[in-house]
Order: sequence, then C-alpha cells, then structure tokens
Amino acid sequence: MKPRRIGMTHDLVMNYGLYRDIAVYRPRRATVAEMARFHAKDYLESMKTLCPVPEDMLSEKATRYNLHGDCPIFAGMNTFSSISAGGTLGCAYMLNTRQADIAINWAGGLHHAKKAEASGFCYVNDVVLGILELLKYHERVLYVDIDCHHGDGVEEAFYATDRVLTVSFHQYGDFFPYSGSLKAIIHQMHSIFKSLFAVNVPFRSGINDDAYVAVFEPVITHVVRRFQPDVIVLQCGADSLAGDRLGGLNLTLKGHGQCVDFIRKLNIPLLMLGGGGYTIRNVARCWANETAIAVGRQLPNHLPPGLYYEHYAPNYQLHISPLDIRNNNTDDYLNDVTAQVLENIESIQIAPSAPIHTVEEDLFIAFSDTDACDLEMATADQRLPAHETDRMIEHPAEFYNEIGDDNGGQYMPYMPTREVTSSSPGHASPTTKRFKAAEEDEHH
Repeated sequence: MKPRRIGMTHDLVMNYGLYRDIAVYRPRRATVAEMARFHAKDYLESMKTLCPVPEDMLSEKATRYNLHGDCPIFAGMNTFSSISAGGTLGCAYMLNTRQADIAINWAGGLHHAKKAEASGFCYVNDVVLGILELLKYHERVLYVDIDCHHGDGVEEAFYATDRVLTVSFHQYGDFFPYSGSLKAIIHQMHSIFKSLFAVNVPFRSGINDDAYVAVFEPVITHVVRRFQPDVIVLQCGADSLAGDRLGGLNLTLKGHGQCVDFIRKLNIPLLMLGGGGYTIRNVARCWANETAIAVGRQLPNHLPPGLYYEHYAPNYQLHISPLDIRNNNTDDYLNDVTAQVLENIESIQIAPSAPIHTVEEDLFIAFSDTDACDLEMATADQRLPAHETDRMIEHPAEFYNEIGDDNGGQYMPYMPTREVTSSSPGHASPTTKRFKAAEEDEHH
C-alpha cells in the first residue's frame, strides 16, 4: 500500500492530459469526530499516540487493535489515514451536493478495517465513512468491490441495514481474509436477518478477463434491477490484475476497465475508490486508465514521458499481458456460482425505502466555491484558497493555445518543477483565454 503508487497514478493522469477533463480538489483531512462515526474513539486516539516499537515490546493497546503484523505502527499513520478518509468524504460531499456525477479518490478503498481493529494494511475504513455520508441524502447505496480480496470490513459494517447492499467479487480459498464464501454468507445472513443484503462471488485463482466479465455483468444487472440504488460506490482494487505480488487472479487492464465502464454506463452517481495493488507500476497504469474511462476517453498504449517513466521499462506501454497460468475456474464452476448468486439476488427486498429522517449536520464542509466575479477581479498579489488554485490546470502567466484540440489529440507532457504550485506550466488560464479572445474580436 505504498503511497508512491498514488504519485505514479497522478503523474500518468497529468501526462496523458486527463486533467483537462476533470476538476481537481484538495480536501482537508478527516477529523476524529468524522472518523468516529464508524470507528471507536479509543482506537482512533491510539493511532495518534502509539509509537513504532519492536514486536516484542508491543503495548496491550497495540495488540488489542491489531496494530502489528500486516498493520504495523509507523510514523505518520494517523496523518495518512485521515487524508485517505478525508478524500473519500470529500467525494461523497460532491455527490451529495450534486457538484459531480462521478467522484474519484484513488487513495481510498481501504475495505478491511473494522470498527476497532486494523486489518489487511487498512487502518481507517474510508469506504464505510463515505457510504455513511452518502446515506444522508440517498436512500440506497450499492457497494461493488472488484479487489482480489473479499471486502469483509464493508460487508460487516452494513450487515444490519437494508439501505446498503454489498457485492464482492474476489479470490476465495486459502487466501486472506479467508471469508466471502458463497455458502457461508447464505447461512450466516439468513440465520440473523430475514433478507439478504450481501452478495459474494468467490473465484478460484487464475480467472481471466472473459470469464470474469461473463459473471460480473449479469450479476450487476440483476442487483441494480432488484435493489435500484441511488448511488454506487465502486472499489477498484488493482491486485486482481495479472502479476500482482499478492493476488492470484489474471485480469488485464481491459477486463478490469470493462467492469468499471459497465458500472459507469448505468448512469447512476458513482464514487470510485482505489484499494489493493502491490505491483505499483500496474496499479498506476490501471487507475490512470480507469480515470480515462470515467471521463469517456481512450488512452494511447504508449506511455507519455514523466517523472516515473523508467518504472515502466522495458516496453513503456499502458496495457499489460495476462500470465501463462492455469485458470482454475471451470465453466461448470462459474455456471454454478452464477446461478446460485442470481438466485440469492432474487431474495433481496425490492428497492427498500428509508423512513423520513432529519439529515445530520454536515461535519464535512469540503469546498466552498469562490464567487466567479471575485476570481475574475482577483489580482496577482491576492492569495486564493487552496481548493481554487488546485483547480487551475493552466498557468495564468502564459498565452499558449490549448494543446490537443487542433493537432490530432497530441498531449503535452506535464513535468513537475521545484516550484510548489498547483497550476500546470505552459498553458493559458480560462480567464487569460477569455481576455485574448476579446482582444481578437476587437481587431476583427
């Protein structure tokens, strides 16, 4: 879960020119009060106060909250977790206020964390926090997980509600987190609750694009028809790709992206999150490609030059090839799983409704837009808020034409400089272009 993979994804998004089709925001860190909507306060306080120590010197609290092993204490643990959670809460806020139809936080998707326990490299479950935020304004939320690992933390958090339906496609067997079998969820859910609001689709190792998509599309079609969600949360874990260091599936960017595109084409508000992924060059490839899918663009296969260009040697290409490994998912097995899952979906209550309730106060005030007139009249010595400068994808001091509009769709590489700025060099700002167009009109 190295943060570098987020930087590599951002680098590809910038160098492919995708930033021109999206609005970039920098949300603030989530507070303890916001994270405590799901997590135990003592657990959150322990994350702030515990220090890294050798395994044989762990405190009782560290052991109790599983802050060791695959979830070790590290410097900046609380900061990292609050940034991840803040990004997902910011995305939920944008969907709630209808400022966006699709919102993306590739630093989110940490689906294993429990109420008072870290698990599977996940400390704060930003997915649960984001869904809770969405439930303020949406009756029903559908959560879809295409990570290689079962989304156990999210499923467990919403066992007792009919307003959230979780659907997880994952590798099952002698594989972390050792949950998510087809039969276990049937017996467990039916013994506790009258209806079924969790769907698990367990795969064996080695599944390829065609087999995965052939199961994914009918399952999602039936779920959406039955549950009728108002908003979808899609966890796009990239450890289901071929060659992942911890995964055993055999998907390529084509199959993984086909699932994302299928969800996008449902035309339901969508929150896209990251997740697992441990071969980081492929993680960056995957999420850059799925950013393009979200905005309806197709990327050229040859990667643009950038800060991490040498990480993609030797072929420097976007797409990856499947491994020459055995697909242990036979046709009979997949047909049986699909039939059983579709039968389970039919037991879901049709479009359960939420009673009238008072909407909680928005603790998370993500972004307040500066008035357009104020931006137009702002002078160079006037400091604008960070969320406004983050949106400025073109440098205000230049008068170059927009690259990529009139020259066959070529892109201009974005190369980071030592200057700390949220603007991209070498392009005119929207304001500058308006002034330039006005001058040209006067000459004519």
